[in-house]
Amino acid sequence: MHSLTGRHLIAGVWIDSGSTFRSEPIDGEGDDFSIGTPGLVAEAARAAEEAFWSYGYSTRGQRADFLEAIADEIEQRAPLITAIATRETGLPAGRIEGERGRTTGQLRLFAEHIRKGRHLDRRQDPALPDRKPLARQELRLVQRPVGPVAVFGASNFPLAFSTAGGDTAAALAAGCPVVVKGHSAHPGTGEIVAQALAAAIERIGLHPGVFSLIQGGKRDVGEALVKHPLIRAVGFTGSLAGGRALFDLCASRPEPIAFFGELGSINPMFMLPAAVAARAAEIGSAWAASLTIGAGQFCTNPGVAFIVEGPEADTLIASTVAALKVTTEQAMLTDGIASAYASGANRLDNIAGVKRLVGTPSDARRAAPYLFETDGETWLREHALAEEVFGPLGLVVKLKQAGDMEEIARRFAGQLTATLHVEAGDRDIASRLVPILERKAGRLLANAFPTGVEVCDAMVHGGPYPASTNFGATSVGTLSIRRFLRPVCYQGLPSHLLPADAAD
Repeated sequence: MHSLTGRHLIAGVWIDSGSTFRSEPIDGEGDDFSIGTPGLVAEAARAAEEAFWSYGYSTRGQRADFLEAIADEIEQRAPLITAIATRETGLPAGRIEGERGRTTGQLRLFAEHIRKGRHLDRRQDPALPDRKPLARQELRLVQRPVGPVAVFGASNFPLAFSTAGGDTAAALAAGCPVVVKGHSAHPGTGEIVAQALAAAIERIGLHPGVFSLIQGGKRDVGEALVKHPLIRAVGFTGSLAGGRALFDLCASRPEPIAFFGELGSINPMFMLPAAVAARAAEIGSAWAASLTIGAGQFCTNPGVAFIVEGPEADTLIASTVAALKVTTEQAMLTDGIASAYASGANRLDNIAGVKRLVGTPSDARRAAPYLFETDGETWLREHALAEEVFGPLGLVVKLKQAGDMEEIARRFAGQLTATLHVEAGDRDIASRLVPILERKAGRLLANAFPTGVEVCDAMVHGGPYPASTNFGATSVGTLSIRRFLRPVCYQGLPSHLLPADAAD
């Protein structure tokens, strides 16, 4: 691990704060990393503001070249990233390589998107000098970058939602410098990616304040970042409790700023009767596979299934049980996540009316899957059943009739996804559920599983609170760039005063 400095990157300089924390790899000794401080936050924010005066007014082509250069530099470090990330997270090499491809592909997609100006929502109303009783000047609208953005790295995606992940890529595409607070679960991975960013900045010739990485640190570092007056927006992926605390800080600032938090979801699935009758065993085994991929450490993990009781339902459940029982234990990302997963399973074990079908306590950082069963009355009574358990844990809720699904759906809080398993014979109940579910979730699926989020134009990864803090935004896909832009109208300005994007 000789390539690691263990330091923070602040405006092109690798800085040691004087105190350290140690990473917790899946095996062997950890590495020492410098601990972030509010003082480093202030330095990074000031550098980002300085960089904005050039980067925020750079051309779309320059920013696209930068995004592509970051992707190139990440790929040049591919073997080292895989080695460090697998050691820090316990994720298999194939998962890390796939996530790296998603990260670099995302950067290149955003580069293509902004070159075409598709993020700008440009609008123009011509001048009407002869209009009576009042003339009208020409009006032009274009989206402009908001300024420096803070990004919090996610524990479960060391690449795709961290240092150069979706929030960072979107902000840079928009023209916003970024200050990243790296996640302490994978600081080495974060540093190597930061090295790639630093190399890309030098290669393109940008102001070094366009990107900074601050490692570790206690709550005061995160608070200092979201409260700093030069930070204009925040991107966050993490827990409901942590995200809500940061959201409240953003709202309580003297000048409040937007907080784009993706806070998790239980991603309900509605197994409709005709679908269950046609393919119960197939659905059950596929659910088990989706539930356990990556040790269930996905915010889109399908954690609860609603099904009408009967022989077909029993077949589906038996298929799920059989598949889960042959699933081996998997390493979880951190000791803390493993402990929280065990606590979540224990919580369900102690709710009256809930029966455990699969699951044995796991040792230390390794997790085995759980499956629980309950009925609709217990689900509606016990609000704790609707709380996310982060890991490979599923809950089956048996209902007396298909019509009960409507009441269940109306009771849901906001979700990232909602899924219908449906056949032609389910048309009536499905038609009643869709209008309800589209008010509850950012993405509706049919005959699929939500684990895995495609990076493309039409994707929405967000939803009503508490799935996310801004129901009008997505943290995945090209629309995510719009989070870090704001509309500006230019009325009657001569062409030489207009920004290039408005003058085109």
